[in-house]
Order: sequence, then structure tokens, then C-alpha cells
Amino acid sequence: MAGSQTKYKNKKAYFQYELHEVLVAGIQLKGTEIKSIRDGKVSFTDAYCQISNGEMWVKGLHIAEYVLGTCNNHEPKRDRKLLLNKREIRQWLRKVNEKGFTIIPVSLFIDENGKAKLEIALARGKKQFDKRESIKKKDIQRDLDRS
Repeated sequence: MAGSQTKYKNKKAYFQYELHEVLVAGIQLKGTEIKSIRDGKVSFTDAYCQISNGEMWVKGLHIAEYVLGTCNNHEPKRDRKLLLNKREIRQWLRKVNEKGFTIIPVSLFIDENGKAKLEIALARGKKQFDKRESIKKKDIQRDLDRS
């Protein structure tokens, strides 16, 4: 990740969820999707990951249609397969079923080889008072940085 040029973060994830474990996964894309990612046309609103039939899928990740695309353009909110080992998928499925975690995308970036990677995390939703505490910490840190 040190040489990544393009990185998009899911800012809401850090505020709404308590992140426990992070994993970097490859993502299966069509031709015009990678061009839209390089143009910055990515939105994480309502995106989550789901495991079905031993495969992990990211759902709700919006990658806008490529402007110069022809009739071969992709569907913006289609389900995309994540490229992970079976062992990793089984471990995360066990944790999701046992402990009540959910899997959410945290960031999307292009690595030094030009491949799109999705950083996913095991997360648990924060309660309202936890969110207020996060806001207080941010305000205190901002005040300290100013002085």
C-alpha cells in the first residue's frame, strides 16, 4: 500500500462502526470499471460484503459508468466478487456468524501493479453514545493541533 497512488476511503465506516480486523482483497472488475475508479467515480454509500456459496461479494459499491464507454459500459451498482482464499473466507464467516460482526469495505485503492484492491474490515456498529465520544475526541484533537 506504500506505493498506492489512488485511494478512496469510506469515511462513514470509521464513524458508524468499530473496526476490529482489516484485510486487503482483490476485486473482480470489468474493463470500464477500472477507468472509472482512476477518474475517482467511487461511492461507498450503503456498501457491505456478503458471503454466499463460499465466495465473498461486495454489494452496493457504486462505481459510476465510464463517460467515454460505449455499449459495453458496466452497471454502476452490480455485485462484485472479492478475490480471497477459501481459508480466509471461512474464518471471517465463522466470526460473522458467532460474534455478530458485519463486513464492510473501508477503502479502495490501486496498488503499484495497477490492480484494484479493496480493504475490508470486520466491524461492529457503534451505539449513539460511542459516536458522541468519537466527535468529542476529534474536537479535542483539533483544538490541540491549533494551539
